[in-house]
Amino acid sequence: MIRKADIKAVEHLGGGRGTAYVHHIVSKDELLGHGRLYAKVILPPGASVGWHQHLHDTEPYYILKGEADFIDNDKTVTRVGPGDVCVIEVGQFHSLENNSDQDVEFMALIFNEHGYDNSL
Repeated sequence: MIRKADIKAVEHLGGGRGTAYVHHIVSKDELLGHGRLYAKVILPPGASVGWHQHLHDTEPYYILKGEADFIDNDKTVTRVGPGDVCVIEVGQFHSLENNSDQDVEFMALIFNEHGYDNSL
């Protein structure tokens, strides 16, 4: 099966600033109850993913392009770039801010903690 691009402009993603462009790779249904998101996300300059918590799931980010400020659960800020992986564990908070003058692109995968079924 071939699917055409499914790109959504999301205002204030996770309560963040500006517009994020979410390129959905597979749907929640195609994740077969194992998770709810697999996507490439583009944050233009000044945009961010807001501070939010993951309950019953986790969401690693894999940075593809650009540089961003990753705010971890303990509120430490780390500059991340291509090849970096931001690990968000179950129950933790995080955010990502593009404070640069170029787009930031990253892969995001939200998958369930062991034993949790998000399809109910």
